[in-house]
Amino acid sequence: MIFGYARVSTNGQARDGNSLEVQINALREAGAEKIFSDVFSGSKNNRPELDKLLKIIQSGDTLIITKLDRIARSLIQGIQLLENLNDKGIIIDVLNMGIIDNSPTGKLIRNIMLSFSEFERDMIIQRTQEGKTIAKQNPDFHDGRPKKFSRTQINHALELLQTHSYKQVTAMTGISRATLGRAKAKQKSKSP
Repeated sequence: MIFGYARVSTNGQARDGNSLEVQINALREAGAEKIFSDVFSGSKNNRPELDKLLKIIQSGDTLIITKLDRIARSLIQGIQLLENLNDKGIIIDVLNMGIIDNSPTGKLIRNIMLSFSEFERDMIIQRTQEGKTIAKQNPDFHDGRPKKFSRTQINHALELLQTHSYKQVTAMTGISRATLGRAKAKQKSKSP
């Protein structure tokens, strides 16, 4: 049996040809008969679809992945996983590299590529942390998801609530009842 495995860190990931759709299409073109896919960070050990795949894949089967970093982002995790698969007699076909085996050359290439993947992941984390440190120096910095509505829009909606129902204000502004309720409660807690 020829299995395929695809993974993205987030649903929105689509750069560098790493979207789930691009990966799945490439796996199908390469002959994968059954494809498993996860939306989980590569640094996580528990990936439900990969776990399902690992339970059913058998000696003589082939596992196709588009890139080595789709199955593991750390050197240790990748070595353990790939060696276990090779030891079970499973063929590992990495589309941008070729067949990975337990030969000395296969191990060298696998270890170098996994090291690069781990290095890349670590650099992304470092750059993100450095960017956050710089951003936190701005007094208007807000950690997390950007606000959908500005303070002015929320204040306007709260003024409308004085003469209109929640349903009417939601229809006029597009601001949800829950957001309006939180804003109103916050406003009440600030007033003397």
